[in-house]
Amino acid sequence: MSANQSKVIITCAVTGAIHTPTMSPHLPITPDEIAEGAIGAARAGAAIVHLHARMPGDGRPTQDPAVFKQFLPKIKAASDVVINLTTGGAPTMTVEERLQPALQLKPEVASLNMGSMNFGLYEMIPRYKDWKHDWELPYLAGSDERIFKNTFRDIAYILESCSGNDTRFEIECYDIGHLYTAAHFLERRLVKPPLFIQSVFGIRGGIGPHPEDVLHMKRTADRLFGADYRWSVLGAGRNQMYVATMSAVMGGNVRVGLEDSLWLGKGRLAQTNAEQVAKIRRILEELGLEVATPGEARDILRLKGKDNVNF
Repeated sequence: MSANQSKVIITCAVTGAIHTPTMSPHLPITPDEIAEGAIGAARAGAAIVHLHARMPGDGRPTQDPAVFKQFLPKIKAASDVVINLTTGGAPTMTVEERLQPALQLKPEVASLNMGSMNFGLYEMIPRYKDWKHDWELPYLAGSDERIFKNTFRDIAYILESCSGNDTRFEIECYDIGHLYTAAHFLERRLVKPPLFIQSVFGIRGGIGPHPEDVLHMKRTADRLFGADYRWSVLGAGRNQMYVATMSAVMGGNVRVGLEDSLWLGKGRLAQTNAEQVAKIRRILEELGLEVATPGEARDILRLKGKDNVNF
């Protein structure tokens, strides 16, 4: 949070492409479930919802814009929430596939990973025995040799392709070097301030969730961007709430949701995205912090407005 930002933006990542249907019966899969999850999160206090899509039949990730179109109008009609579409998709997809929803649907915000990286999901395999769908186990197991490809050329391609859409990018930084990559694209004028930096902690292949890691990320971003950025964090898995709380205390914004963690507490699955939003909202308000509305988030991030999208 910059000096001129007095309220905390809560982002909710509704379904993602990390977890698979076997892992939780509460993971949104169908377009109706994704819409319901997003609307519920907004009602609980999320100003932004970050959205992936899944194939309704088996829950595998998809970047088919036609699937996104099955839930985006419902969310837009039911809520003022800011809609943020992924360009990450899943590491198994080409960059061209991953780009299509943001390119065609022109959202207010779209996510963008700042570097190629290992993205290990294989450590989740021993927790489960009976898989609901044939694709799940190979998808997770293959992550020990799969690179999530985001080269300088890939990043420039996404930014240049969407340059006419006036979409603000949620710049996902999984390690310190990703901040320097963001600074590089700022120098090239392919992104413009205020940058919306989303620091990601606890993914196997990225920076860890230790408090020193969080502090290092924040100090580096402060040094590189000064007042020209807005900081948010997400902690993966069990790191979700305490990393978010650390960020808030340090003046940052927060992200929760079933994409990032399936849990509400130790041994307790979250039944909805709204439960996680409500929990972090309670923490923020107990700390004396105010939660931003969607309209306030638009002002803070200088977004184009919900009427200037293509859905």
